[in-house]
Amino acid sequence: MTSRPTPEELQSLKGRQVTPAEILALFGLRVRDRGSVHTISQALSDTGLATIPDFATCRSGDSLEVVAVAGDPMTGPVTEEEPAAEDEEEQEQESLPSYALPQQLQIGDLVPAGCDLVHVGPGDQLTKATYLMRTKGLEQIPVIAGGTLHGVVSWRSVAKAYENGLAPTLENAMQKGSLPVADARQEFFSCLTLLREHGYLVVRGEDGSFPGVVTTTAVTDRFEGAARPFFQLGEIESLLRRALGTRLSKDAIRAVQTNRKPDQRSGLVTDLMFGDYVRLLDGTQSKQTLAAQADVNWATLGWTAMDRAQFIEHLERVKGIRNRIAHFDADPLPDALLGELATFIKLLRDFVA
Repeated sequence: MTSRPTPEELQSLKGRQVTPAEILALFGLRVRDRGSVHTISQALSDTGLATIPDFATCRSGDSLEVVAVAGDPMTGPVTEEEPAAEDEEEQEQESLPSYALPQQLQIGDLVPAGCDLVHVGPGDQLTKATYLMRTKGLEQIPVIAGGTLHGVVSWRSVAKAYENGLAPTLENAMQKGSLPVADARQEFFSCLTLLREHGYLVVRGEDGSFPGVVTTTAVTDRFEGAARPFFQLGEIESLLRRALGTRLSKDAIRAVQTNRKPDQRSGLVTDLMFGDYVRLLDGTQSKQTLAAQADVNWATLGWTAMDRAQFIEHLERVKGIRNRIAHFDADPLPDALLGELATFIKLLRDFVA
């Protein structure tokens, strides 16, 4: 059963080295998933704590240092020179503290979790290997027995055996020497040359087992999924700034820069945070002065063919996606959310000259 520790219990962790499992146990949890990460990260943040590396993105075997962050509610702010906001409840924490940045990418991070490695044994028939390769969509399959990697069968090695007139056996069709093997803890970028040369890497775990194979296709898919939403959000912000910056006055923009001191409010659309776009246009927000100004701003845009309520709802959803990406959610962005971004881009393109 989930149980949230008291602030005092969490504060007792400050300065200590703990494991992800120990933190989970403190909350009565066993598995680190999206729900438990949110619960624990929020509790740590509420208590003015964080972990290095970040609990949300660290590996299960990492040792985490629990540290205090600026604005620790148990000890007060770290410095008295932080800018005071006029409306603290409307501040949006969009900047990324150093402890939230992703840690070193290791080659083992690209091996899908929870999936058993498809392999054959040295005594198996070549037809078994090729059948598995065909039905599993594999370009290669390791030959493993007793924790030992005997070789790798690939379509290339099968073709080579055929060209050399060898009998169609597993022994003749597998590559045995100079196998591309990388330890799971190896830094990803240091493995790229070997990966580029062979097209795949057999990954060896810390216990000597082989948890999986990393291919160039897997790397392409991983980085496409990671990079695409950043570019999509970049285009969305560019389109929003073009629309708002060319039509709204500096005073209208200054009105939503409540996270700055009055003399530091530039009135420039380039200085806005993503949540400010919502406050510029949302006529239903709780603060009446901003809601009234938002009505004026919307009229100034002249988007008479745009359904305002649905646009604001969509903008709010995009804001949530943006925050998820900016804080390095460990899970890939689902196709549905990528679709939300793509649809919003198309919508803005139709209305932004």
